Amino acid sequence: MVLWLFAYGSLVWNPGFDFDEKIIGFIKDYRRVFDLACIDHRGTPKNPARTCTLEAQQGTVCWGAAYCVKGGIEKEKAALQYLERRECEYDKKTLVDFYKQEGAALEPAVTGVLVFTSTPDKATNRYYLGPAPVQEMARQIATASGPCGNNREYLFSMEKAMFDIGHEDDYVIELAKEVRKVLLSGLQGRRPAMPNLPLPFMQLGPLPEAALVDSR
Repeated sequence: MVLWLFAYGSLVWNPGFDFDEKIIGFIKDYRRVFDLACIDHRGTPKNPARTCTLEAQQGTVCWGAAYCVKGGIEKEKAALQYLERRECEYDKKTLVDFYKQEGAALEPAVTGVLVFTSTPDKATNRYYLGPAPVQEMARQIATASGPCGNNREYLFSMEKAMFDIGHEDDYVIELAKEVRKVLLSGLQGRRPAMPNLPLPFMQLGPLPEAALVDSR
C-alpha cells in the first residue's frame, strides 16, 4: 500500500506524521482560501481562527507538497488516523492529480493523491466561515488565538512556507500585509504620544581608527 497526500496548509511546513518522500508541486482547478474556522488549535468557539481550505476554481493552480507514505498497511493507517484527528474541521476527502511542473500538456506526476477539503456550505459544514472582505479577515486573524498559538502566526508561517518552496501565493501575501497593518495600528494606538521637542544639535567628530569596520 502507498498513500499520497497533498498538503496546502500547515502540513506544508509541519506534517507531523512519518512519511517517506516529499515532492513540491501543485494541483489544478483549486485555489487556497482562508474560509475555514479553527476553534480548537489557533482559535476558540467565541473567536475562531481562519485557516486554509481549497476553493474549486477552473484554470487555477494551488502549489504545495505531496507526501508519500509507504511500508505497509499499519504505517499508512497510523498516518491516516493522525490526519483525521488533526484535520477534523475538513468534512471531505478528495482524490486529485498532482503535478511537478507547469505546462499545458503536462502529465501528472502522481494520480489519486488524497487531499482534505471542506464543503463550502454553512448549513452542512459548521466550520465553514465563507469569504469576507480582506480587511475584516485581517482583523479576525490578527486577534484570534488558541491552545496551539495565534492565528497570525499560522498565516505568516504559510507565507514563509510558500516563499521557501519558490511559489509565493499572492492571496496569502495580500492577507499577511493587511494583518501587519492591523497589528501596527494596534501598537500605535497603545503607544504614548511623544512630545514634539526639538532635538539638540550634536557635532560628530571623526571616528577613532579602532572603530572603523570593514563591511565587506
